[in-house]
Amino acid sequence: MNRISHLKFNDLAPDVELQSVEGKPLRLSALWQERVLVLAFTRHFGCPQCKEMMDQLVQFKPEMATRGLALAVVTQGTPESARAFCSERAPGVLCLADPAREAYKAYGLGRASLWQSVLSMRVMKSNQRLERERGWKPEFPPAGQDAMQMSGTFIIGSDGRIRLPYYYDDIADHPPVELLLRGVMGMGWSSPLESPIKPE
Repeated sequence: MNRISHLKFNDLAPDVELQSVEGKPLRLSALWQERVLVLAFTRHFGCPQCKEMMDQLVQFKPEMATRGLALAVVTQGTPESARAFCSERAPGVLCLADPAREAYKAYGLGRASLWQSVLSMRVMKSNQRLERERGWKPEFPPAGQDAMQMSGTFIIGSDGRIRLPYYYDDIADHPPVELLLRGVMGMGWSSPLESPIKPE
């Protein structure tokens, strides 16, 4: 597994230029300038856990908007393949194409170990559950996508600083929706965590 430095609370978020699904350039800073941004990275398009994550984000997108949170999903697909995947899995969600995985690298998302991707008991149970409940089996990724790429979720304030760096322990790990919506101990994400935590 590649050793890549992880971002920490209040670090400046890397401002990477990606592509929209229409192939237009878009800088991440344009997304967090006015609203707190939930930036979710997928793995590859054949990953059952990624499909589940996308379903959760779509389900709670209206509540995120109510709470002043913008949402963007970064994929390692081309604009064309990202458009096809997101139109099926995440209609109405802003999806971005990063086929060179530059944003993945900038945000400290490396390649999974065998334990993180296959051998973890949580991953095995997740695969069994998703096949039983949804009929989803792990599939090979489309050409050009890395099957071992890890995902993660970051919350970025309008000051461009990381409010939450959530690095997955394994591919079945997802941040709790309550955490994304309501922040640490109900504090929300409007201010950086520079002082002792006090609920709003």
